[in-house]
Amino acid sequence: MKGSVQRHSKYKYYYVAWSEKGKLYTISRYRGFLCRDGQVPGMTGREMAERILYLMRADVDNGTFKIEKWTGGMKTDLIPYLWTWYEEAIKTLSPATAKDYHNSIQNHLSPWFEKHPYQIHEIQYDVLCKLLNDINRTGKGKMNVLYCLRRCLVHAFKSNRISVMPFFPEKQKFNIVDPIIKWLPEDRQIKVIQAIPAEHQPIFWWLKYHLRRPSEAMALHRVDYDKEQDAFIIRRTFSAKQLVQHTKTHKIHIIPCHSEFKKIMEKMPIRIDSPYFFVNSHGKLKEEHYHYQHGYLVDLWHKACEKVDENISMYSGLKHSSCSQFVNEKGYSIDEVQMMTDHARRESVMRYASVQLEAKKRLLEGKQVVSLKEDVQ
Repeated sequence: MKGSVQRHSKYKYYYVAWSEKGKLYTISRYRGFLCRDGQVPGMTGREMAERILYLMRADVDNGTFKIEKWTGGMKTDLIPYLWTWYEEAIKTLSPATAKDYHNSIQNHLSPWFEKHPYQIHEIQYDVLCKLLNDINRTGKGKMNVLYCLRRCLVHAFKSNRISVMPFFPEKQKFNIVDPIIKWLPEDRQIKVIQAIPAEHQPIFWWLKYHLRRPSEAMALHRVDYDKEQDAFIIRRTFSAKQLVQHTKTHKIHIIPCHSEFKKIMEKMPIRIDSPYFFVNSHGKLKEEHYHYQHGYLVDLWHKACEKVDENISMYSGLKHSSCSQFVNEKGYSIDEVQMMTDHARRESVMRYASVQLEAKKRLLEGKQVVSLKEDVQ
């Protein structure tokens, strides 16, 4: 068979002698390490060179052999494939997801694969683990980069560019620590909303009572309120400041109008020059019918928090707080909260139960009461 393992007589390292098109090549590095004893734990220098020879012969058998790959003169074929895939994928991606994928490819995947020129078919579990460790982002950021690459490789697999999908690193390797949910009791949450200028309060009350995302409230149109059902139809959202005609989950949600918000809604002025349900007359986007912008809402929320001596983000102070109140203060079950929020996964709602000290205390004391009753009987 072609190729042989030899040992350098002077410098005592091993290499593969390989003849290609009349030229003799010496390949002496395995994954960046010189084929010498002590370079790679658990492998001798000879074993490293034998591994190279095995992989080179495998490439020949697979019809993918290129000598440039082993001499360092070959560029990865993944980078151009990533960009080709991305240009096709953005046609169906939300603006926010497209922006995140672009960042992942440009700032993380392309630089890494330029430095480590693996071919698409060579990307396996060990390569992905090495990539994961080199990504300079937090755990969730690392996961986003790997998810982008995974979507690209799924496309390559479906297109028969690769014969099998590689295994990706396990979730625990990302070292993601789920943050403890921060929330406000209802009385303190109400004080923050009341500290917001009255003309801007309706959208915040809507978010409190209906447990939805701010981007969905901003995108809500007048036609999205169904008078017959007395309910809001959530079917669009803002993504990276662009209005998209679908929600984040690509599902339509029908949310009953809360009776407390109904009182507020009846007093809201109607702006016939805007299709939006919540109108910001002081906004800068007059040409876009005065809809609220996320940054504008955040500024209003933070100013209100300062007035009442609170320090909590808008999302935590509204959705997280309202959901946590249902469990901790009102005694609702996780299943009931899941029904109200339309979460697809019960695990997503369970995080509201992770810090419910009052709820846990109530349950523990309830069990004690039952035990006492049984003892008396």
